[in-house]
Amino acid sequence: MNLEDLIPTDEICTRYKVERNFVHALTESGLLHTVTVQKITYVHCDEISEFEKLRRLHYELDINLEGLEAIQNLLSQVKKLQNQNVALKNKLNLYE
Repeated sequence: MNLEDLIPTDEICTRYKVERNFVHALTESGLLHTVTVQKITYVHCDEISEFEKLRRLHYELDINLEGLEAIQNLLSQVKKLQNQNVALKNKLNLYE
């Protein structure tokens, strides 16, 4: 993992005007993945769009952490079902 692809959580908190506790809670619940290098906690740049989505849900729609976990779980189930649907359609096309 390249250090250039990592963003310090302190910078994220400053840039997005969120509390450190929010980022920590997301990490503890498994909604956000962080990496610690030399006592500094980072978020990979690929995780930023997910963080932005969770931040909007929490701060703009006032959804608590448990609600964020439920939403994330439901969205992952929908994505899994969509992938299965595509796979089944592809199999069906083979027989037509």
